Amino acid sequence: MAPVPDSRPIVISGPSGVGKGTLYGRLFQNHPDTFTLSVSHTTRGPRPGETDGVHYHFVTKEAFEALKAADGFVESAKFGDNYYGTSKQTIEEQKAKGKVTVLDIEVEGVKQIQAQNYPARYVFIAPPNEQALEQRLRGRGTESEESIQKRLKQAKVELEYAKVPGVHEKIIVNDDLEKAYKELEEFVFAESKA
Repeated sequence: MAPVPDSRPIVISGPSGVGKGTLYGRLFQNHPDTFTLSVSHTTRGPRPGETDGVHYHFVTKEAFEALKAADGFVESAKFGDNYYGTSKQTIEEQKAKGKVTVLDIEVEGVKQIQAQNYPARYVFIAPPNEQALEQRLRGRGTESEESIQKRLKQAKVELEYAKVPGVHEKIIVNDDLEKAYKELEEFVFAESKA
């Protein structure tokens, strides 16, 4: 396949359990030299098996705050006691290598990126319906009931935001993996409308 005609980062959002990782994982597999997943900065310590610069850029709280003060992030958030963020430099470094960065982020991150008018392409992955999403979350067998309810509540927020006109350039309903992947790939390799 030809190179991606539009090198802006691709922001993929959607509820937990909708299959975002499966879809962009296949994109990476089918086009190994074209895409890269954004590596976020975080103030949390590495977990066993995590490598700095591969899984996250592990930084001190002071370094994170300094980068944020210098407008160095396209989006950032605090979860618990730790900060997470996607740095502009990381995206630019990948672009210089000829790669298109894919960002897998929550709705609040999408809002932050759009508020900055950062040049990006926005894709929302939706479940066929809320029941299907709940089945997928339960099917994982890794979530507590409390966690499932929390994720379903968040999914409602994300699905409502996805209905706002102009927020996403493409909404893909993941009811059939092959069809959803084909839609994602066609969108990513489409000529820029910008």
